[in-house]
Amino acid sequence: MQKLLYLSQQEVAAVRVTMAEVIAALKEMFREKVAGRIEMPPKRGIHPSQDAFIHAMPAYIPRMQAAGVKWVSAYPQNRLRGLPYINGLLILNDAETGMPLCVMDAAWITAKRTGAATAIAASYLARPSSAVVGMLGCGVQGRSNLEALAEVFRLQKVIAYDPDHKAAKRYCQEMSEQFALEAICADEPRQAVSGCDIVVTAGPILKVPHASIQAGWLDEGAFAATVDFDSYWHPAAMREVDKFCTDDTPQFAHYQELGRFQGAPAVYADLGELVSQKVSGRENDRERTMSCNLGLAAEDVAGARQVYNRALDKGLGTWLSL
Repeated sequence: MQKLLYLSQQEVAAVRVTMAEVIAALKEMFREKVAGRIEMPPKRGIHPSQDAFIHAMPAYIPRMQAAGVKWVSAYPQNRLRGLPYINGLLILNDAETGMPLCVMDAAWITAKRTGAATAIAASYLARPSSAVVGMLGCGVQGRSNLEALAEVFRLQKVIAYDPDHKAAKRYCQEMSEQFALEAICADEPRQAVSGCDIVVTAGPILKVPHASIQAGWLDEGAFAATVDFDSYWHPAAMREVDKFCTDDTPQFAHYQELGRFQGAPAVYADLGELVSQKVSGRENDRERTMSCNLGLAAEDVAGARQVYNRALDKGLGTWLSL
């Protein structure tokens, strides 16, 4: 009888794959990607309501023996229902037979791999001395992105903004304790942009961007990561960037065809090219740099393979009959 392993959200977290391990796996994936050795069609989805989506994200990474698909939803209004903004399941398959190996909660992987991609981009595009992070959006992604950046930089301060001031206050209290840094709540968005070495926008992905960040806010020499597509950024602010990168150029072009990122600068490089050192990252302390990370299925599948292997070693999960 064929069986598959089911891993709940709690069990995925209990596997204890570290952020450093996720970063290392994603770097390996990006090297494979730029070499043309992964298969990853653009994500496809449905949009049941305003600013809500459910996406199918398949990928295959032969070197990692990782094949699978993430079925993920993002509903901004879930906060009002006491539900998480992002939910999903990930199915990992045996690449040789196609048989499903594991079904696992995808929320943990989505959070960790997104933060890891930001840290990878920052390691090539931010100043090595970066110590002050501006975080716009104080939810799950705000936490995982700071966690990942703390793996790469000696952070001293985070300035956090969220329209929900209570959420920002909780975030500052938690992050101050977790990472032993100064945490300041910003009253308005500009306070979490100007004066920061690294700026991360981690709010909801919106069909119509509110474009709060204006031209002139991002300091000379700063790096920005847009986890929320172009929701926070006014096109004029994005055009001030000297080097504009993304995690996947074809997928970025696909979104532009759908009407996103209008007025964005031309793509300088994708992360695979930076990781493989095919192109230079930051070249001086004055450059403004930005990475628009769209979130890749290959990142999820790489992370899922790590989780699955560790779960087998630890005997975690529930075996189900097919």
